[in-house]
Amino acid sequence: MKWTDDRSTNVDDRRGSSGGGGAIVGGGLGTIIIAAIVFFLGGDPSAILSSGASNTGAQTEQRELTETDKKIGEMIEMITAENEETWTKIFAENGAKYQPARVVLFRSNTDSGCGLAQSAMGPFYCPTDQSVYMDMSFFNELQQKFGAKVTEFTVAYVMAHEMGHHVQNLLGTLNETDNARRSGRYSEAQLNQISVATELQADFYAGVWSRVTGDREKSFIEPGDLESAINAAEAVGDDNIQKKSQGYVNQESFTHGSSAQRKEWFMKGYNSGDIKQGDTFNQLLR
Repeated sequence: MKWTDDRSTNVDDRRGSSGGGGAIVGGGLGTIIIAAIVFFLGGDPSAILSSGASNTGAQTEQRELTETDKKIGEMIEMITAENEETWTKIFAENGAKYQPARVVLFRSNTDSGCGLAQSAMGPFYCPTDQSVYMDMSFFNELQQKFGAKVTEFTVAYVMAHEMGHHVQNLLGTLNETDNARRSGRYSEAQLNQISVATELQADFYAGVWSRVTGDREKSFIEPGDLESAINAAEAVGDDNIQKKSQGYVNQESFTHGSSAQRKEWFMKGYNSGDIKQGDTFNQLLR
């Protein structure tokens, strides 16, 4: 990935201080997204879901950012800017106005609009405050636990996936899925299918972003970048995670999609570059 000169001002780097208390939003969409990411990392999502509106306190510690930290911050500012430019362009072409998301970098834990953000949750999008939360230690976990080869474009793919959730929020998709969950009309298996569709669409949007950004910034995507994105997408497929964490695969419990599905929808987004071709839900919400 070749860096551009663009930098976003919508990055809140809290890595110089860690800690803070907050309340998990009981039963809200943010809680569900966070719980899904906890499961994604092999954790127990029930600990998040059962926490309801409980308050969690944490100590704040000041830390000095290293030169490496600062360089990572610059990369995140650049990737955020490229997301803003690309999605502003795509929305404008479809007669809409894009509202940028905020990106929050943190260590260990921090407050979010969806409650206390913690490293174990992995990167997540909080629709309440329209922000993407990232502890960069996640990428060590991605490489060591799930076997992904981490490159700069791996970071770009993960951010683009979370920005895909922001796009879903702006388009009303997350509101529809939250209403479906609350309605009581769907079985657990159907809700899992809706969750899979939500995540695969975010992968599709990540592919669209990669294609449109690469067309706009001709040298942005370099040889090997797409392969690293696909490698990460496959590494976090439900089947791969279940094999590594429990030794067998239970397709009915999928919440993010299989490795093959995640690769398929990312590449469909990349090959088409067309946001209109990303209906992963089909008849699920109808």
